Parts: sequence; C-alpha cells; structure tokens
Amino acid sequence: MTERMTSHSRCAARARESDVPHRLDHLLAKARRLAPLRTAVVHPVEPVSLTGALEAARTGLIVPVLIGPEGRIRAAARTARLDLTACAITPVEHSHAAAACAVQLARHGEVDAIMKGALHTSELMHCVVDPENGLRTERRVSHVFVMDTPRYPRLLFITDAAVNIYPSLDEKRDIVQNAIDLARAVGVRTPRVAILSAVELVTARIKSTLDAAALCKMADRGQITGGVLDGPLAFDNAVSREAAATKSIASPVVGRADIFVVPDLEAGNMLAKQLEYLAGAELAGIVLGARVPIMLTSRADDTRTRLASCAIATLLVKHAAARP
Repeated sequence: MTERMTSHSRCAARARESDVPHRLDHLLAKARRLAPLRTAVVHPVEPVSLTGALEAARTGLIVPVLIGPEGRIRAAARTARLDLTACAITPVEHSHAAAACAVQLARHGEVDAIMKGALHTSELMHCVVDPENGLRTERRVSHVFVMDTPRYPRLLFITDAAVNIYPSLDEKRDIVQNAIDLARAVGVRTPRVAILSAVELVTARIKSTLDAAALCKMADRGQITGGVLDGPLAFDNAVSREAAATKSIASPVVGRADIFVVPDLEAGNMLAKQLEYLAGAELAGIVLGARVPIMLTSRADDTRTRLASCAIATLLVKHAAARP
C-alpha cells in the first residue's frame, strides 16, 4: 500500500484546455441531487482534511462523523476558522483507534462510507481488511483513480495504483470487476477495459500478457461481467486508434478505453502521477470491494479532490442500492 504525493500548488500548474469540460463537475452535480452519505471521517486532525470534510457537508454530499482526538480536531478547526457546531465528534485517543471505530460504525450500518483523514493509508486499510472485524466481502479490495484528462474525451479509471502491489490473476479478476461496477455506477453503460502491458502479443516472457489473455477469456466465460475487455494492450493502443491501426489491432476497446488495468501497483502509481503532473489531469480516488466505499485521498489532497471522491462514493452507493 502506498500514499500518493501531491502538492497544493498543483492546481496552479494545470493548464487545462478551455474547450474541455470538467467531467468531475458533472459527477459532482449528479451526486448533489442525491441524499448525502453519513460518512465516518477518520482522524481529521489537520486543516486540509477537516476542511474537505466540512466543505463536502456544506455542499450536501456527506453528513460527517468526525472520529479522532477531540482536542486536535478542534485545534485544526480553529486554525482553519471552521465551525464545528453542527458536527458530530466521536472522541478517541489516536489514529489507529479512529480507524477501528470507523470500521465498526460501518460494520453496524451506522455510516454509509469512510473518508480517510490525516493518517497513513496502511493504518486505515489494516482495519478495513481485518479478517474478523473488518469490512471484507467476497471481493478483493482494490483502489481506482478516476481521472479527467484534458486531451482524452472521457473519464479514465486506473486500477490498481494504491492497494494491491503485485496482484495475482484471481485478484486481478476482482480488480477488473470492481472497476467495471464503479464505471457503470457513474454512468458508463458498458465500460471498455484495456488490460495493459508493454506489448500487444501474448508471450510467456511477460507475465502481464498472460494475465491479460486469461482475463479476456474469463470475460468470455462470464467470470467478469458488465464490460468489454481486450488485452494485452500497450497504453498507446488503448488511447489512440491511429496507434492501434499501425499495428493492425482491431478491437472495440482500442482508442476508446475507459478502464486501464495496470500490471502492478508500481506501474499504476507512475501512470496516474504522470497524468496528474504532466497532462493536467484532475482526479479522485476510492477503494472498492469492502462493505462501504472508502474515500482514500492523500493527506495533501486539495478540497476539490475530496469533493470529487465524495461524489463518486455517493453514486456508487446509489447504484448498489438500485440493484435487484
């Protein structure tokens, strides 16, 4: 498990093309029309995470339950000049207790989602995946970055760049299914899934190509549903029809991929950061496969990223509730 490194100055460095819509704004607008999620905010003891949670509450996305050392939460509120009058605070001694408390609230149906505050990802996820007291389901827990990149005509879903380090084939099956379910929840009717590798041909020398071929066959056999898969594909073929045509690759996925399944966490982490810092992408992050969605933002993420993550969690809960 890793944490994404970000900077508050990154927004100023983004050069978005004026004619490109902010697709995350569309998701925010959709989510604001729904009932807010009662959300456990874990250890919001510094101004950035506390501000994000309260702004999400102000805009009607969540009803926050602040969990952590009460004195530190109130000190952060004073620093940021925030009013906690309407906020529920569950006082605990430290960050690990805050994570455990949030998980227990979710287990008992007292919150609909969890938002990470000022603690390490590994500390929160350790409680989430605890085999006896955590939030495990039959699915592997995985992370998805939802990214709005100016020069690409649709949202990108990159998985997994934050939780599973070197996933097995079976784990990748769950990673793919989680991402398909998320894409459908935010409005992509039939997500196109690119299973990424360095090359397009299946070769025993590159394990990710074997995994890609197996995942595509799993989809053929109904072990993965709701999306259209192809792979192995190099990244250029997934985003460019011209690049695919030069290699005589014909597929409904090439040039139009929605979901990008990376070979491992290292590849995914580098890809997401390159899109953010060099391509001006805006992003949100969420963990799937647990009993409730988990907004897994970096401690340095700005308020907009936190709001977008809340919106995605809201749409996911709504989509799950609508299933037969």
